[in-house]
Amino acid sequence: MRQVRADEYAEFATARAGHLYRSACLLTAGDTHLAEDLVQETLGRLYVRWPRVARVGNPAGYAQTVLTRAFLAHQRRRGSTERATDVFPDLPGAADGDASLRLTLLAALARLSAKDRAVVVLRYWEDRSVEETAAVMNVSSAAVRTRCVRALARLRELLGEELAEYSRP
Repeated sequence: MRQVRADEYAEFATARAGHLYRSACLLTAGDTHLAEDLVQETLGRLYVRWPRVARVGNPAGYAQTVLTRAFLAHQRRRGSTERATDVFPDLPGAADGDASLRLTLLAALARLSAKDRAVVVLRYWEDRSVEETAAVMNVSSAAVRTRCVRALARLRELLGEELAEYSRP
């Protein structure tokens, strides 16, 4: 029975790791090292609780919630010695698509606060409802709606008129 659970977890982790990594990259505004750390932390927490998570159902939703909460916790405890930078490493897969647009959007995301970034990623990347986003972030639905409006306005301001279309819901 234990081996079956381990196999189920391994199958889930293998299938879901890429999506979690992409979400983590957006949450961290392109910090691939932190994104990897957050995914590892998420998968570790998920492994410990796997029997319960598998029984309840929707392990993908649970994993996304753990990832977002791990990111927000990291932002709260981040040391004062760390400094944000506007220089991004080369991202794998940047050849397909418009790399300069991708970097511009990541730079704009990086200038949002951690909670605003989390709301934008959950609502518009993960396509979560206001209620689901509120549950993940442990805030009210009204707080999520307010953050969405303010974060999108800030993105429009940062992106300028020529790229403002990318900050519309």
